[in-house]
Amino acid sequence: MGSSGFLPSGSLLESLVHLSNEVSSIEKLPLVQGRNISTMIRRIKVLTSLFEEIKEANSTATQLPPSSVLCLTELFSVIRRVKVLIQGCKDGSSLWGLIQTETTSNHFFVLVKEIGRALDILPLSLLNLTADIREQVELLHKQAKRVELFVDPREVQRRDELLKVMASNNEKNMKHSANRCSIDIEALKLVFSSIGLRSSMDYEEEMSKLEAEAQKQAGTGGLIVVSNINNLVALVSYSKSMVFSEESKKDDIKQSSVSVSRNTNQSSSSQSMSFNIPDEFRCPISLDLMKDPVIVASGHTYDRNSIAQWINTGHHTCPKSGQRLIHMALIPNYALKSLVHQWCQENNIPLMESSSNASESEINSKPNAAEKAVDHISTTKVAIDSVKMTAEFLVGKLAMGSLDIQRQAAYELRLLAKTGMDNRRIIAEAGAIPFLVTMLTSNDPRIQENAVTALLNLSIFDNNKILIMAAGAIGNIVEVLELGKTTEARENAAAAIFSLSMIDDFKVTIGAHARAILALVGLLREGTTTGKRDAAMALSNLALYEANKTNIVVAGAVQLLIELLMDDKAGITDDALGVLALLLSCPQGLEDIKKSRALVPLLIDLLRFGSAKGKENSITLLLGLCKGGGEEVTRWLLINPRSIPSLRSLAADGSPRARRMADALLRLLNRCCSQSDGITCRKLLRM
Repeated sequence: MGSSGFLPSGSLLESLVHLSNEVSSIEKLPLVQGRNISTMIRRIKVLTSLFEEIKEANSTATQLPPSSVLCLTELFSVIRRVKVLIQGCKDGSSLWGLIQTETTSNHFFVLVKEIGRALDILPLSLLNLTADIREQVELLHKQAKRVELFVDPREVQRRDELLKVMASNNEKNMKHSANRCSIDIEALKLVFSSIGLRSSMDYEEEMSKLEAEAQKQAGTGGLIVVSNINNLVALVSYSKSMVFSEESKKDDIKQSSVSVSRNTNQSSSSQSMSFNIPDEFRCPISLDLMKDPVIVASGHTYDRNSIAQWINTGHHTCPKSGQRLIHMALIPNYALKSLVHQWCQENNIPLMESSSNASESEINSKPNAAEKAVDHISTTKVAIDSVKMTAEFLVGKLAMGSLDIQRQAAYELRLLAKTGMDNRRIIAEAGAIPFLVTMLTSNDPRIQENAVTALLNLSIFDNNKILIMAAGAIGNIVEVLELGKTTEARENAAAAIFSLSMIDDFKVTIGAHARAILALVGLLREGTTTGKRDAAMALSNLALYEANKTNIVVAGAVQLLIELLMDDKAGITDDALGVLALLLSCPQGLEDIKKSRALVPLLIDLLRFGSAKGKENSITLLLGLCKGGGEEVTRWLLINPRSIPSLRSLAADGSPRARRMADALLRLLNRCCSQSDGITCRKLLRM
């Protein structure tokens, strides 16, 4: 574990002190994710004290153990991501943060776990630290190792209240109820107030943040997410006009009762309340009230008739942004439509329903598209139906579209399959898998990459694993793994093999493929850090089936894995150890492992500095080598001054598996000493 490739320790420590001080000094924390943020900042403050003390006590690189430099480098990466995450919570939309509360909480949880893993390799005993700092860091380390995911129940309750109001309103609108539909403004006001939206200016700022988030999401092609955010913008705008209308009348400020209007010909200007159409309810094309609002591929909303005329006259761009439309589907914006209806009812404005015409059928790929809505925020049947409609539309483009359309359709399916088991099931039911399998052989790099990544995402749903294998995908996936046109395509092909091999029968099928294991070993040799890790994980899964172990060894994996263990830049220590531990039970694998003279000293070091998983696999390998006739390994362990203390420490404080393995190895070493009547050996074992 050398320090080559890292910043000099002086520069690294200065950067760490500066970065951690920036995080520690963050003020005015947001109300959403408040507890996770404040807890994370307290942890960073402990690390700040550690960095400052190391900086004062160690002025040159030679004074820092290599494992310390590795730990500090990892911590720098983690703290930088902590800063970005906290800043995003501060500067981003509070409402969108509330909707995403579980996802964001999981980001904090993952970062704390990474801090714990980095501290696994920090040799506190070798650093010149005060007792107080040492105790604080040890406590932080223990807390980070046993931390659990925290999702604030109050935020979940507020989020559910918000979704309940929106879902209730959508249902009323969809049923075309004769009763006056109504949003529970008081309930919304309480939710908004709880996340810091209390003044008219707060509402305006929140709408700006939501619009900025929509622009950011539109850049990734996430039509569904963009439509959700636009629905929230409309809801905040309408709520603002309702919440502050009474205050507006008291202060005689007509403009704050509704959003600023462009120009209307209202005859009753002397009334205390203005009934000008809010800008959010106007079609950007006609500037008239949107009677039937729909969302186009860019994420912007228009009145159905206006945008239909625009498209039918030969335009293929979004009128507002100028962005080229990747498809011509018009997705009804039921949330905004409901708000428009409610506003019209409250202001006694007649509203005639806009009917679909012949031109619309030329745009939409499915009949009756107006009867379905894309709304992933709600978990109602409407949401499921909208995913089904979207999936069927995209699969149709895979089957009959041009090369450009197929590329974009595969990308949209890749995104749609990224989250939600329901999405993965619906996409498979729409018939996407056979088309995606065929596209793996495409000469277009992006089509191939999108297809293999979409299949990877779909394979997370177990039933889809069966469908993918039944479609004869394994041969094409292996071809992408070997000859993929982009690095990401090769890496995701390896990840797909890992996912598919979770089913025991498929371990046999994949392992029996002539080139699958050779291709994985090839990626292990040539890939990026991510690719090497994907390949190692896939090999680890395949090695659970005994017959595959010999093929993995014959492919030259053992020597390659040992070389990766010695390469501090490879970054796959735990994965490589895991595969080697599995190959140990294969006679040929054991022989190849025994040939390496550099492995045992490395494993002894990992007993001290490795991760919890790494320590377990290191003991497994050492125990297997000793049992497999490795007298030289036993001798190495007995004469190395660090091995016995490390085993003693793991037998006392390691994980349950590490304790069992360490006890077994110590007993074996003790028997060897008894048989040789070695006084020195017994003294070492009593230390």
